[in-house]
Amino acid sequence: MTESVHLSTAGTGAEYVAPDATVTVKIGAEHTGEQYEIFELDAPRGPASPPHSEPWSKAFYVLQGRILVQAGDQGYDLGPGASISIPAGTLNTFSVLTPAAKFLAVSQTGRMGAFFADLASGATA
Repeated sequence: MTESVHLSTAGTGAEYVAPDATVTVKIGAEHTGEQYEIFELDAPRGPASPPHSEPWSKAFYVLQGRILVQAGDQGYDLGPGASISIPAGTLNTFSVLTPAAKFLAVSQTGRMGAFFADLASGATA
């Protein structure tokens, strides 16, 4: 595996529109040897996606606003500077509690980015 430095500045990165957020790829799996990815999510207040699970672990880190993360049977109210890790296979979703929220999502492997790309192209429908 050959790794090289990857810089992602403000306002750059592939952007996908998901039903509950605009997702910007800040560090794609192609830059990490498929080990992890980092996304910036900009989400308005609105209905949450149905609870779902993924076969990869992920974490959220809130930059602005507040979100309620449902993970398993628990709800977690996260504001700026708060983070949560969600193990693979855990039923989860999030709701935005403020007019909007901006947060980072970190996932293992390259599968989350591929999921967002498929969602944007209609391939998961």
